[in-house]
Amino acid sequence: MSLLSFQNVSMSFAQRDIFRNAIFDVAKGDRIGLIGSNGSGKTTLFKLICGEHSCTQGNIVKASDTTVGFVEQHACQGSERNVYSEILTVFAFLEEMEKQLEDVHRKIELTDGKVPEYIEQQAVLTEKYNALGGLTYKARAHSCLKGLGFTEQQERLPVSALSGGQRTKLSLGKLLLSSPDIMLLDEPTNHLDMESVEWLEDFISKYQGTLLIISHDRYFLDATTNRTIEIANKRVYCGKGSYSAYIKNKALRLETEKREYEKAMLEIKRIEKMIEQQKQFNQERNYITIASKEKQIERIKATMPEAPQTERAVKLRFGEVKRSGDEVLIAQGLAKAYGPKILFRNVDLKIFRGEKVFLLGPNGCGKSTLLSIIMKKVQTDCGLSRFGHEVQVGFFEQTQSSLMSSKTVLQEVYDRFPRMTVPEIRGYLGVFNFKDDDIEKLMSDLSGGERARIALLCLILQKPNFLILDEPTNHLDVSSREVLEEALAEYDGTILCVSHDRYFVNKLATRIISFKGAEVTSFDGNYDEYINVLKNIPVQTQTGEKKPNEYKLRKERESLERKRLSRLAKLEQMLAEIEEKKTKTQGLLETPEVSADYEKILELTNLLSELNEQSEALELEWLELSEN
Repeated sequence: MSLLSFQNVSMSFAQRDIFRNAIFDVAKGDRIGLIGSNGSGKTTLFKLICGEHSCTQGNIVKASDTTVGFVEQHACQGSERNVYSEILTVFAFLEEMEKQLEDVHRKIELTDGKVPEYIEQQAVLTEKYNALGGLTYKARAHSCLKGLGFTEQQERLPVSALSGGQRTKLSLGKLLLSSPDIMLLDEPTNHLDMESVEWLEDFISKYQGTLLIISHDRYFLDATTNRTIEIANKRVYCGKGSYSAYIKNKALRLETEKREYEKAMLEIKRIEKMIEQQKQFNQERNYITIASKEKQIERIKATMPEAPQTERAVKLRFGEVKRSGDEVLIAQGLAKAYGPKILFRNVDLKIFRGEKVFLLGPNGCGKSTLLSIIMKKVQTDCGLSRFGHEVQVGFFEQTQSSLMSSKTVLQEVYDRFPRMTVPEIRGYLGVFNFKDDDIEKLMSDLSGGERARIALLCLILQKPNFLILDEPTNHLDVSSREVLEEALAEYDGTILCVSHDRYFVNKLATRIISFKGAEVTSFDGNYDEYINVLKNIPVQTQTGEKKPNEYKLRKERESLERKRLSRLAKLEQMLAEIEEKKTKTQGLLETPEVSADYEKILELTNLLSELNEQSEALELEWLELSEN
């Protein structure tokens, strides 16, 4: 059953197209991830669904009696209630029924139960109250607040005392409990730690309604969605599957469209040459042929894919970094407490060259504090840590107080890296969303997120052999995160990183260090492997020592992965070369000289057959390797 239908919908602001001719349906039970770069129109699409904006062209058809829920950016402001009372406003209808039941109960007592109408009214109200969740709504409200990270003490705080992030979480809780037919979630994982995100995933898995989710959290999208809609290049694309499945299919779609476009353009050029030849004869029958060929070109243009978009792809590469010793970081007996609150104790840690180690745990557990102790910015209560031989450290902090100068963004980066050209710096800044007039902003006027992005860029260009990173993907959109991931995946040095971005962790981690209470535990592998261990094997407290055979096996796995990626790249190159040969051969078959030569036609036809067989074999190998 379709709850919502976009029928050739276009949207423009101030004569600027946001997207054009969007066509898609939202069926009951759909879980749709809405993706696209910042400013592509995702939130605008949500506001069209809510009725806050009207489309420039087309129709949006919503099924009758369909309710839509959407968290406002500044919701819950001005409320005089406490947190718990505010979330209970979702159940105002149940509280009203409680008053009605109390009133009926009082009437029954006053009449000694002798008025059948009151008893019948009480029975009807009670049944309806129970059916609507009256017996559990307060427990559900508490559970929701706890899942979103609110403590019992915070539940009693007035809404006016909450931070902007806490108010957003409260608004999200109200939306989740209101259970509309279509729920629109705009970056719901913002301000949530990993445990709260996992709670939200579990909540969504049990939710019976329909969801549209805007998120940069790709792991979250994979866990919660079964369809994906992307806004890109002012068009709306729809695909089956969650984020990862969509991206994989998108790559194949773009490659197919590129080949079809190139093939169509070759055919158009061939027909245009024929038209030019016909014009030279300048006879009546030639003009009839010309008209026919021109219509043929029109038919090809009507069905051919659009020209592939040429995106300026700037890659961040560390290049070769100086080799460090095998032991990069050694820590023994580290502990930290603030008053009675113990963050961690007895932390023994040894990190080896080439490892990518990620620290995971809830907000406030001490992950960033541990990094600051390692960097000698915070004093440990006991224990010691040191870096290994020839280790050059690059440290990324969440707060970037050193980047508060009166220089422009471009000048700041250029002064730090004077050997780079201005066009090179502009390209790198563009990757981190500093474009056009943004590069002329003063550093002192930048937001915290903008400064963080500049700091991350400078760190990448610095080329240390040991990166210590505290939430490096904060403030980055998906495309920028992917650029960073690619750079770090190819990075030859060592990484110690704090991150809540599970997709990022899963793609890069070779080891996970988990904070739980005051204990710190270690697991070999990426995030998925870490979760499997938690589900099946009791967690063992870390010893800090790395087994030599485990280290060797991990390096072998990394070597095999590099070989797989190298083979994939080689296959893609070979497929492109075969496609070029096929196009040239097809072109020869259509020339007048060859069309009159039977033996040549046979020779070229056999060659085409061989090229097709080679292409099929290579494509099969490519698919098998890409699925591993």
